[in-house]
Amino acid sequence: MSPAAARPPVDPAFEPLFALVHAPGVKTMSEMTPDEARTMFKMLTVQSPVDGVRTEDRSVPGPAGEVPVRIVTPESDDEPTGVLVWFHGGGFVIGDLDTADDTARRLALAAGCVVVSVDYRLAPEHPAPAAVDDCWAATVWVAENLATLGVAGGKFAVGGDSAGGNLAAVIAQRDALHGGLGVAAQLLVYPVTDLAGRTESYVANGEGYFLTVDAMEWFSANYLGDLDPADPVASPLRSPDAVLANVCPAIVHVAGYDPLHDEGVAYAERLREAGVDVDLHDFETMIHGFYGMPTITPVAEEAIQEAGAALRRLLSGEG
Repeated sequence: MSPAAARPPVDPAFEPLFALVHAPGVKTMSEMTPDEARTMFKMLTVQSPVDGVRTEDRSVPGPAGEVPVRIVTPESDDEPTGVLVWFHGGGFVIGDLDTADDTARRLALAAGCVVVSVDYRLAPEHPAPAAVDDCWAATVWVAENLATLGVAGGKFAVGGDSAGGNLAAVIAQRDALHGGLGVAAQLLVYPVTDLAGRTESYVANGEGYFLTVDAMEWFSANYLGDLDPADPVASPLRSPDAVLANVCPAIVHVAGYDPLHDEGVAYAERLREAGVDVDLHDFETMIHGFYGMPTITPVAEEAIQEAGAALRRLLSGEG
């Protein structure tokens, strides 16, 4: 739904969060150093107990040294449906394995799959395309180690939220162009798809709904370095149709009160126009980041269950 059209109001359960982050005297993202922003993000991250999985922290080979990953495996007698390589959100500047842990665990249980969560290098210390290169290296490792992960002969997907959704889309495109790894699906949760453009949802949702335009501009400035924001490595929405036509099926979840709403929808529409199977769900009353807020809204768990069911189908080859 377009932000300009009639829409249901934002979920009132978010009001205490809005009051906290937008209170007078609280620094905006652009007023923080990257380290201050990382500390703030950790403090805001809600970690609720998620049992029924086991985890292993290890490192895999990367282009500039080892890349830390966390392997999350459901504790079940059933064989895993496959693997999801998960790239956390945080504007390419903040976030890590711990801030992504709750969502990774919930997705592992919902999809019945192994989740390999990737701790890629962050900007501005490591500007683009460092994060892409680390995520690609982790995806290559997964493709070559399915037996080690307990899914010999199985399939794997890539996914991420926000900046992680951007990285997942870019990795899916790289696989289609050059890799031949055989990524089976991409789960894009309120993804960044166009760092060179501004949509109507930037105007409608750019202030007062947790993620702001100010924060997005700060993230972009820190991440891009010398990379042109219109380069598909930064803005997968700007890839040509010939590339999009060859990417794997996509599950795209967007939030109605998110500055990134319209570019997520636009990417889903471009994939469909290119002939890609797309499962798009617009959570109209939600805000950016709601996947990580299961203690605030039950919609977070509902969305993860929906994503998990779609991943099960795609990883099992059922469509």
